[in-house]
Amino acid sequence: MWSYPSINPVALDLGFLQVHWYGLMYLLAFTLGWFYGTYRAKFIEPWNTEMVGDLLFYVAMGVILGGRIGYILFYDLSHYIAEPTDIFKVWHGGMSFHGGLLGVTIAMLFFAKKTKQSLFQVADFVAPLVPIGLFTGRIGNFINGELWGKTTDSPLGMWVYDPVIQQTVQKYPTQLLEALLEGVVLFILLAWYARKPRTPGSVAGLFLIGYGVFRFTVEFWRVPDAQLGYLLWGWVTMGQILSLPMIIIGLLLMAYKARSEKVKTAK
Repeated sequence: MWSYPSINPVALDLGFLQVHWYGLMYLLAFTLGWFYGTYRAKFIEPWNTEMVGDLLFYVAMGVILGGRIGYILFYDLSHYIAEPTDIFKVWHGGMSFHGGLLGVTIAMLFFAKKTKQSLFQVADFVAPLVPIGLFTGRIGNFINGELWGKTTDSPLGMWVYDPVIQQTVQKYPTQLLEALLEGVVLFILLAWYARKPRTPGSVAGLFLIGYGVFRFTVEFWRVPDAQLGYLLWGWVTMGQILSLPMIIIGLLLMAYKARSEKVKTAK
């Protein structure tokens, strides 16, 4: 069994300013996303380096605003009503991927209109970049010591101090599992699928399916937020409820695009 190293969430303390690892993980995500985006832009019309930079600005606003607002609304509204100043303490965590996805979708709509592209064209370009942020975000969760899984005797467990029961117990490091599945595996899958021209919307559809399935699966080992608990039948979590529509929409989108391609080919 491994032991959690209890990493200090503050990477750099200047006295008047504290730089948190969680924030650095977001900065790393956008930096790596820019490099990969500019590489992809070389092979996809009408993309170029300037457009990638503009896109990441739109996406950053969507991720930060959507992710934060989504977490507040979906996971802990009563707390933020009671403590409204906590809304701005993003370095403590509290970002919802599903809220971020809605925020990014709105941002992509504006960007698509600005660049005279369809939403599907922009979404297909963005989709392979997202797992980079998912990977660094989950590493940030691990550094913060949050989003642990259930207690276990499995060799995959990690010794970690539980402040609720005030004991050191073994828990699944579900942050690392999500970093592997939603970050590494999903990135490889999308990068492979997007290497050839696809019907607009197909890459985005695969992303929705891939993330939805991975997140839905990991939720079986991950402990739900204490203020919510299990919402249905003693095992269904908010994360699963929010992921299910992603899977359905992704399947419908890919099926529709595949059918449209067959009809186009037949003509």
